[in-house]
Amino acid sequence: MKINVEVDCTPEEARRAMGLPDLTPLHDRYIAMMTETMEKGVSPELFETMTRAWAPMGEAGMNMWRGMFDAATKKS
Repeated sequence: MKINVEVDCTPEEARRAMGLPDLTPLHDRYIAMMTETMEKGVSPELFETMTRAWAPMGEAGMNMWRGMFDAATKKS
């Protein structure tokens, strides 16, 4: 037997239904900090160091994203 259930709701409605916290203010602050940093014209090395400190999962998260970008841009 196979049953399909479709739920038509916005991401906000889904978040609330699942009881997850609203992280919008945190996300907005994170983006503002990254924007301020980029506008100051920092070096790529300094930017990487700062995002390592800010990023979820720290070093592991950065390595995961780097691997994904490397795999996506690898020439066949």
